[in-house]
Amino acid sequence: MRIASGRFRGASIAAPKGRTTRPTSARAREAVFNILTHAEFAPAMEGARVIDLFAGAGALGFEALSRGAAFCLFVETDAAARGAIRETADALGVMGCTRMHRRSATDLGPKPAGLGAPFTLAFLDPPYEQGLAAPALEGLTQGRWLAPDALAVLEVGAREEIETPGFDLLDTRDYGAAKVLFLKPQPEESA
Repeated sequence: MRIASGRFRGASIAAPKGRTTRPTSARAREAVFNILTHAEFAPAMEGARVIDLFAGAGALGFEALSRGAAFCLFVETDAAARGAIRETADALGVMGCTRMHRRSATDLGPKPAGLGAPFTLAFLDPPYEQGLAAPALEGLTQGRWLAPDALAVLEVGAREEIETPGFDLLDTRDYGAAKVLFLKPQPEESA
């Protein structure tokens, strides 16, 4: 797996050993970032604060860093995947603008103050057909992880019917066995 564009173009992304992760295809990753570069609804990549849930090898987060994101928090429970993310971050020299959060993406809790400002871009790539997308999206909003103008990019199986609680659907794209949803957090209701 290689980074497609930006300052780290062509750099390898370490793959976790075993079969516990399913990376986003290079074609889908390139298409998603093309949308993020050109869509009116997408936040600026330059200086973005990114959270990569169900990070796996961290391909989406590293691609964002390559294209100008300022910071990426990788959320991953699998030890082999976290090791691969650390290996890639070290090889790219981005340890200072990345952090690892060893916690379930479906049970984030409140955003710790030590992580800085809320995130402007969230990637979610849960295992297909396991019902993990909705609880992860709820955790992002309930824990105040996202900025009000943030964008969430959710990859799911092409045939999955997904609920997106607390988010408005802006766009959907199909990429073979996957579909990608672009979601905006709904404004909080005033009390």
